[in-house]
Amino acid sequence: MSAGPVISRLSTEQSRELSDQWRALRRAATGVAVLTSPALFVWLHKIQELSVGWSLVLTILSVAAFRGLLDLIFHRFIRWPSLFGIDNDRLREEDIVARRRVSFWHFWFRLLFLLFVFVFLIYLFKVLTHGADSTTLWGTASDLASGAWNVLSSPTFWSQVAILPLFFVANFLLFFGPMMAMGVSQIRGFEPGDADWGVKLPDVRGQAEAKEEVRRVVNLWQSGEAFEEAGGRRERGLLFLGAPGTGKTMLAKGIATGFNSPIVTMPGSGFAQTFMGMDVIIVRWLARKAKKLARKWGGQCIVFIDEIDAVGMRRQSLGGASPVMSPRPQSFHDLCFFGPNGALNPSEDLVLESRAWRERIFAERQPSAAVSTPFLGRIVNQAFPGMFGGGGQLALNQLLVVMDGIDNPPFFARVWTNTVNKVLDALYIVPRRVGRVSLRMPHVKPSSSQIYFIGATNVPMEMLDPALTRPGRMGRHVWFRTPTKADRLDIFDLYLAKVSHDEDLDTEKRRDELARVTNGYSPAMIEQVCSMALTIAHHDQRLAFSWGDIVEAMTTVESGTAIGTDYVPDETRAVAIHEAGHAAAAHVYMEGTESTRLSIRRRGAALGHHQAREKEERFSSWRSDEQAQLVWALGAMAAERVFYGQNSTGVGGDVQSATGRAAWMVGACGMAPEAPELNGRSNGKVTRMTKAAETKRDEVMKRFEQIGLQIMNRTGGSLLEHDPVSGVLNDPSKRALAAQLLGQAYVTAYALILHNQEAVEQIAEALIEKKELFGDELVEILDNAKLQIPSVDLAKAEAWPAV
Repeated sequence: MSAGPVISRLSTEQSRELSDQWRALRRAATGVAVLTSPALFVWLHKIQELSVGWSLVLTILSVAAFRGLLDLIFHRFIRWPSLFGIDNDRLREEDIVARRRVSFWHFWFRLLFLLFVFVFLIYLFKVLTHGADSTTLWGTASDLASGAWNVLSSPTFWSQVAILPLFFVANFLLFFGPMMAMGVSQIRGFEPGDADWGVKLPDVRGQAEAKEEVRRVVNLWQSGEAFEEAGGRRERGLLFLGAPGTGKTMLAKGIATGFNSPIVTMPGSGFAQTFMGMDVIIVRWLARKAKKLARKWGGQCIVFIDEIDAVGMRRQSLGGASPVMSPRPQSFHDLCFFGPNGALNPSEDLVLESRAWRERIFAERQPSAAVSTPFLGRIVNQAFPGMFGGGGQLALNQLLVVMDGIDNPPFFARVWTNTVNKVLDALYIVPRRVGRVSLRMPHVKPSSSQIYFIGATNVPMEMLDPALTRPGRMGRHVWFRTPTKADRLDIFDLYLAKVSHDEDLDTEKRRDELARVTNGYSPAMIEQVCSMALTIAHHDQRLAFSWGDIVEAMTTVESGTAIGTDYVPDETRAVAIHEAGHAAAAHVYMEGTESTRLSIRRRGAALGHHQAREKEERFSSWRSDEQAQLVWALGAMAAERVFYGQNSTGVGGDVQSATGRAAWMVGACGMAPEAPELNGRSNGKVTRMTKAAETKRDEVMKRFEQIGLQIMNRTGGSLLEHDPVSGVLNDPSKRALAAQLLGQAYVTAYALILHNQEAVEQIAEALIEKKELFGDELVEILDNAKLQIPSVDLAKAEAWPAV
């Protein structure tokens, strides 16, 4: 059975047309009021004999009141236009003015109605006691008014009325006031027109899926009556999940600006108060402010709680519960992640952009979420243990109550209705119903105010309380991913349009190159890079920045200003050979990646570095991919051996990373080494040996193991104390397998560098000349080197390198 006709949600064009019709209706109402004003002025001036000035003032006030009454009537029966998704500043301003007028006249007409009811009650009382004589009526009313004025103007009366509550308030404010004021001051309310951060939904880049999900929800927030009539239920809250710097707060500001509704913001840490129970007051104050703004602005308000994990953690983990076991590593970056750029080795010269790397590097930028006890709270806990708020548990409980009861009927309306109906029932003589007419006050309807909650957090959703994230509260979860190459390209399109730059940076080739070399950049970092590049250009008396300026800005933002270290010529060449070995190995064997940066400028702990990126988003890798990264890590050691006959201490970080990866492959991923071909090439893509060559195969694997054991890092340290790495290295059989993987990778890398020695030297020479190579220039140099995979016969002695 149908519940009645359902009005479909208006499209953007229909909403625009409705706004135009509203404008025409308002203008017509204003015209009617203005046209009738001369008659009112003549009546006041000629008939009532008022002066011209008073007649003019009363006419203006009457016209304004009449116009306000028409607005109230119109908005009572006609649908309010939705402006979400309409980028028209004029319509938005008209909507704000119209809402303000309605709010203003709603207050004054309500006050006028209350005054009318008061006078009517006096009149009714006089009719019942003295008859309907008008002279006696107004005389008694005058006496009552005079007596009431005498009482109200008596200082004694007011002192008696005020002394008790003032005494209570003074004591409360003296003890709790400063702390509560600091907590309440963090609740910031912004009304439409005030909440202009210069952020609109189109300015939020790199999160297309998140934006679309939010648009779908907010459309129901703005005009979801038809959805509810069809049996649906509007979402009460949104939960933004993602690493720091992915645009969660920015999107919330864009929603508030585009929604044209008030927004109340509050940091999650603001709920932590010194005394138990104060956090509950903060939550109640937050709800009160949101409801007040919702009543003023058409019944809708957004509450945005940033870092909601500060108040929304699982309740069983609060108050000193036993620590939760650390989760097992999900990727190799959980074991090897060094320096500000998340390098794979302690020397910080190997960086590979992958999905797991981005997630980790954004998480590393997150500030500590630990909320320390305020100084006063620590003092109070010494005297009154347990008075401190207990980690926000009361705040969480109260927040859940507020979210559930946000649309409850008003308290005083419920009390008044229940009291009147109770009195009428107690009289017995008043029936509850006469025919179809009820003689009781109707039940109070739920509040029409719609308060929507948006929470943002950096922690995994599993750490939040399930009561907070369930449907009906913050049951809609929007995931913000770390920016991929395509996302960074979108972000650069936004920020480059705002600053002066060379036309060369507007080409598709340059934009794509920018997106490739800015591995791990957040939107804020991209904005900073563009601004810093312009600063560099202006310092050189140029009005626009170029590719060189933005490259210098990127390196400065990532690792700080390069250290002006002058290497001796031999060491400069050695560092260049080292990094060229990494680049050559990655270019040949890491097929799913591309090099983005090669440098011999010292930054932080790294004398130089090689950086690459995965071309496609991947959530897992094959054995061949992991083996290729072993070859990449040991490529520098192989290059030093080929060119110098020995290796430097600079390969220590590479060896530690390679050892960890080999142990990771064996212990966590079940990737044991496979036997290579003895009379073919050995490039990491190995096949099974024939049965006839098993004896020779065992000899070869033993030699791999001997080489690997010589390379393997066994010095101890934090890396080797983590499972599964330490477990593998402490188990003889598994250590042998890991050593064989290392041996295979080193032999492969050595053969590659030896076969392409001249090409690797050319790469090193280009690096020495430029100091740093980026993007397309680096890829072009590697392509022109014509690196070839050698054919290796492991049955011959010359195929085996010395270690």
